[in-house]
Amino acid sequence: MVGCASDPAPIEQLRLTEQALNQARSLGASDLTLAEQKLAAAEAAMKSEHYREARLQAEQAELDSRLAEARLLNEKSQQGLAELHRRIARLREQLGALQ
Repeated sequence: MVGCASDPAPIEQLRLTEQALNQARSLGASDLTLAEQKLAAAEAAMKSEHYREARLQAEQAELDSRLAEARLLNEKSQQGLAELHRRIARLREQLGALQ
C-alpha cells in the first residue's frame, strides 16, 4: 500500500528522532538498542512508502531515546544526591567532634 495524502512522509519526525537518539548517545545513554531498531524500522517503512508505519516507528524510537536519556539523567542525579548525603554526614561528624 502506497502512502496517501492523509499520511505524508514523516521527514520531520525522522529528523527529530535522529536528534533525540544522538542527544541520548552524547550524554552516554547505553540502552538505546530498542530505539535504534525502531528507527531502522521507520526508515525501512519510509522507503516502502508506508508513511503511517514509518511515523509510528519513528515516534516510538524518539520516545525510547528520550526515556533512555531521562533514565541516565535520573541515575546521575541519584548519584549526586547520594554524594551530597555523604558530605553532609561527614560535616555532621566533624561538627560533633568539635563540640
